[in-house]
Amino acid sequence: MVTVEAGTTIERSNVDPSCIIRKHNVIYDATIGRNTKVGSHCTIGGASIGANCKIEDHAFIPPGVTLEDNVFIGPHVCFTNDKYPDASPRTWTQRETVVKQSASIGANATILSGITIGERSMVGAGSVVTNNVAPDMVVYGDGAEPRGKRTK
Repeated sequence: MVTVEAGTTIERSNVDPSCIIRKHNVIYDATIGRNTKVGSHCTIGGASIGANCKIEDHAFIPPGVTLEDNVFIGPHVCFTNDKYPDASPRTWTQRETVVKQSASIGANATILSGITIGERSMVGAGSVVTNNVAPDMVVYGDGAEPRGKRTK
């Protein structure tokens, strides 16, 4: 079963079972662009997902995250949206995260809040991304260091 909350927009896409797609509040409606595939057990809350994206199983994409067109998100990728999380809602400060067109993020990567991942860049599996990633760059590791340029 897929749970889709009112206020979300899904354009001719494929959403696998056990997903939760919800808006966050009046500011962040969840949108999923045309021809995007969302794997099972994903949670998308108030995020903007472009067209022709592929989101693998168990990904977590919270409010304030934008995936532009043709983005690949591997299984178990986790985005955050608060640099200093706290249980008190009064201290919650959301930061926007953007994944630019045709970027790829490998399995089990963690993307900290306020990050921009450049066009056609690639984040290796298991990476922790703490800084912006330049276009066409390949990064991986804890702290996701640049390792080279993407050639394809």
